[in-house]
Amino acid sequence: MVAWQNEPVMKQLLQLILLHTAWEMGSGQLHYSVPEESQHGTFVGRIAQDLGLEVSELVPRMFRIVSKGQKKDFFEVNVQNGILFVNSRIDREELCADNTDCSIHLEVIVDKPLRVFHVEVEIRDINDNAPIFSANEHILSIAEVITPGTRFPLEGASDADIGPNAFLTYKLRPNDYFSIEQKTNDHHNKPLTIVLKKPLDREEIPTHHLLLTATDGGKPELTGTVQLVINVLDTNDNPPVFNQSVYKIKLVENAANGTLVIKLNATDLDERSNGEIYFFSAHIAPNFQKIFKINSNTGEVTVSGSVDFEDRSVYDLQIVAEDKGNPPLSGHCQLIIEVLDVNDNAPEVSVSSLSVPVPEDSPPGTVVALISVSDKDSEANGQVTCSLWPPGLPFKLVSTFKNYYSLVVSEHLDREHMAEYGLMVMAQDQGLPSLSASSTVVVPISDINDNAPAFAQSSYTVFVKENNPPGAHIFTVSAFDLDIAENSLISYWIDEKLWPLSSYISVHSESGKLYALQPLDYEELKLLEFQVNAKDAGLPSLCGNVTIQVFVVDENDNAPAVTGQTEDNSILLVVPVPAGHMLGKIHALDADSGYNAWLRYELHEANNGPWRVGLYSGEISTIRSMDEAEGSRSQNLRVLVKDHGKPQLSATATLSVSLVTSAQAIQTNIRLPKTDEISKPKAGIVNLYLIIAICSVSSLFLLAVITYVALRCQFQSKEPMVYGPGTATLVCASEVGSWSYSNRHSHILTGVNGEALAKNDLMVFSPNIPASENGKQQDLLCGTPKPPNPDWRYSASLRAGMQGAVHMDEAGALRVGPGPEQQWPTVSSATTEPEAGEVSPPVGAGVNSNSWTFKYGPGNSKQPGPESKKQTQVSFLLR
Repeated sequence: MVAWQNEPVMKQLLQLILLHTAWEMGSGQLHYSVPEESQHGTFVGRIAQDLGLEVSELVPRMFRIVSKGQKKDFFEVNVQNGILFVNSRIDREELCADNTDCSIHLEVIVDKPLRVFHVEVEIRDINDNAPIFSANEHILSIAEVITPGTRFPLEGASDADIGPNAFLTYKLRPNDYFSIEQKTNDHHNKPLTIVLKKPLDREEIPTHHLLLTATDGGKPELTGTVQLVINVLDTNDNPPVFNQSVYKIKLVENAANGTLVIKLNATDLDERSNGEIYFFSAHIAPNFQKIFKINSNTGEVTVSGSVDFEDRSVYDLQIVAEDKGNPPLSGHCQLIIEVLDVNDNAPEVSVSSLSVPVPEDSPPGTVVALISVSDKDSEANGQVTCSLWPPGLPFKLVSTFKNYYSLVVSEHLDREHMAEYGLMVMAQDQGLPSLSASSTVVVPISDINDNAPAFAQSSYTVFVKENNPPGAHIFTVSAFDLDIAENSLISYWIDEKLWPLSSYISVHSESGKLYALQPLDYEELKLLEFQVNAKDAGLPSLCGNVTIQVFVVDENDNAPAVTGQTEDNSILLVVPVPAGHMLGKIHALDADSGYNAWLRYELHEANNGPWRVGLYSGEISTIRSMDEAEGSRSQNLRVLVKDHGKPQLSATATLSVSLVTSAQAIQTNIRLPKTDEISKPKAGIVNLYLIIAICSVSSLFLLAVITYVALRCQFQSKEPMVYGPGTATLVCASEVGSWSYSNRHSHILTGVNGEALAKNDLMVFSPNIPASENGKQQDLLCGTPKPPNPDWRYSASLRAGMQGAVHMDEAGALRVGPGPEQQWPTVSSATTEPEAGEVSPPVGAGVNSNSWTFKYGPGNSKQPGPESKKQTQVSFLLR
């Protein structure tokens, strides 16, 4: 009989076992089982081995477990051997109450890289709870008129265990009147009833004392007992009867207090007090009494407390209808209330294992945090979707398990674009209306050295007056770096791969200030071109560079010097001579350049007589004709030689002119012989020397070009630019004329007045700087700068070799080398000196040419003017 009744239960248990096994096979998580009440240290499983982890890497990778939703840690892992063991007492009945499945979910987390494993430990029930009845004694009143076969419901025992340990069988002490019956109804419940086997006789036995024993299905079996006291009543032989034995009602959760659940109806065929019925709930749990209320007179069941689907989804009430007879009779029915779920619980979002800050070079797929979501509702109300807000950020959510997500990097990060991200993890269920929850995650981005120092310009032009004090601050370079902290700490140094400049220029490694280490001399060095490198302190460090052109500005620090003077500078002049007769010429040099080296000649005011000197040529000639009437006499001439600099510097040449009347007078050696006889052979010697000099300089220039091309080819793959002294375009203009020195064009000085007025110079420098590609600063990985070499000098011979040979053209221009042309002033036709003469050009552009004289005349009108040329940078100096 008992085996037949348990057959449906066994089928259901088998189905649950098969379903549970299929779920475990598809879940992809570790599963262990352990009996409840296991001792501390009880072996559960070799979790490290089962997860494919080496025991030696558990500590370095920070192996740890987290119990999901538990207040204490029931399990622990020995990181020395990777064994999962019981850490504290586990009471299945306390943990899972009457749920059939009782499991503890663990999250196993390891770092480097971050991984999460899900482990389920099933808590197996043991038979540690005996069946118990709600009271030690149960009293029934049965009328004597009740016919045999009548059944009376009894409150059964309860067992806190589950499964076979909770399957109860009942035995009644043998007697002649009553027996125990237990059947399974449609709802798989087993209501316990006592059956009357034969009519009662109150006069024979007014009270029956029976012993009811409940036995569970565990091994060993546990039992519980209750005393049944059955009082036999007289007369009232019709009990109340419900129109249904079982009532099924559906009730939405969160129903308001006072909501009518059902109105029960029962009838009693008796009359008067024996037919009056009142209702109550038999054997109702205390928590049920707080939720539902039964009107004893009307049979209405109403809500009196909070109905929450998440607490309990089904309520099973035993309702009794009892009349007022003596003794009273009762009828029974079962009220099953099914609670319907509503979407009244918002999702919950939990963020764990947040790994911040995130390096900006983290590849896509890098895990930033672990996110879990949950919803206490059921079905669609408990189905949760997770998303990120705002959209468009370089992060995404990747589902790793049901209701578990990983926050990962989806795109490349750039701290310079965004240093910190504020993300909002949004969780929304599928209920109507849907509910949502959010959690804010702040993800700071850590910097890496991915930006090289950069300068505001690709090059700078600096003007420094010569004769500066040693250690003078001439310029400050400043680079910027978009990185932060040590990645943006910039140090500076001068690149000396091609030219050692440490004896001339130094740079402060931190401030970028440039200092001239020694006084600069325009006559020796006109231009320094070099690169300053900027390096950050990152690993690896990155570099940027900028080209610096330092132009040395000439000052009038050299007075004119008269050449060829002797102790006896005398000239014998044989009269008669016509007007305009040239006696000789004063030769003078000035080591400066430009207007500082442009010389003018004039007689001292104290000199009176028929003499004059060419303003720019230095030629001495007669103003009027002279005959023998002048007589034999001598006169001293003082010639002042002045430059055009500020302050103006000068020199004095003194000549003694002796007039003789005899054509046979003996001529003595003088500094300036007569031009018609003696100057001719000396001019021939000068021409010979000039040819030799031109050939020498041309050879040096050719050698310099070959050397330069070789060095350029050697370093072209290593260096983006050429360092060291470079060429520049220099243009000067004033009220007395103009001259230029260009690497592409020639210009002729025109418009020279008779008298040089005050100057108002405009100097225009146009450095020939190669533009960087796309206008951007080139980023370089830094190398170690070479130590400075203090032995370098930019000598005059090197300048001469670089500038090439010297030759003249018909326009009176001095050309330097095959490329750049040096042109000097010519006197225009408007000058006060009508006859042709000679002019001594000033020193300029590194070639001392004042030692030669040549004819001057009107400029070549056919010579083209300067063609337009696009310059990289133009700087102006006004004074």
